[in-house]
Amino acid sequence: MKLSPKQMAVSGLLGGLTVVLGLTGLGFIPVPTAAGRATIMHIPVILAAILEGPLTGAMVGLIFGLFSFLQAASPITADPLVAILPRLLIGPAAWLVFRWARRGKFQPVAPSLAAAAGTLVNTMGVLGLAVLRGYLPDIRAALVIAATHGIPEVLVAMILAGALFRALKSRKEEEEHDSADRYR
Repeated sequence: MKLSPKQMAVSGLLGGLTVVLGLTGLGFIPVPTAAGRATIMHIPVILAAILEGPLTGAMVGLIFGLFSFLQAASPITADPLVAILPRLLIGPAAWLVFRWARRGKFQPVAPSLAAAAGTLVNTMGVLGLAVLRGYLPDIRAALVIAATHGIPEVLVAMILAGALFRALKSRKEEEEHDSADRYR
């Protein structure tokens, strides 16, 4: 598959935003859980996928995964398989759910459902691989982390991705309307 110039631009822009979120700390929202913060660094991955498709989402996911690996704060993310593979799958999962949801009665919440799916793929992928690779003692430990840390991340992602998608869609519609007015 080949990326269009627009998809490459979106990949670069949202991939860059992911890195900025990580480097500045803005990608971590304080939450009242044991982890203390929920990441939003995967939101650009989800947006890339629902705006430009699964390949663009995977590209931004690769940037997110590489950033996590290069900035590893724990043995879990120092493992490239754990740090990168789940992040590659965020976009395609979000895109599939978005594509399904926008066709039916879930259309108004399609971006939020896509965000939930992408976030769950990230959380389950990282924690599942962490168990398989021996970084966590067992699946029970992963489930505790998923419940206390993953749920706030899903909720934050649903709210942010839904709002950002609507804002971007509204802006695009305004630009199309302005462009049409110029040619009348």
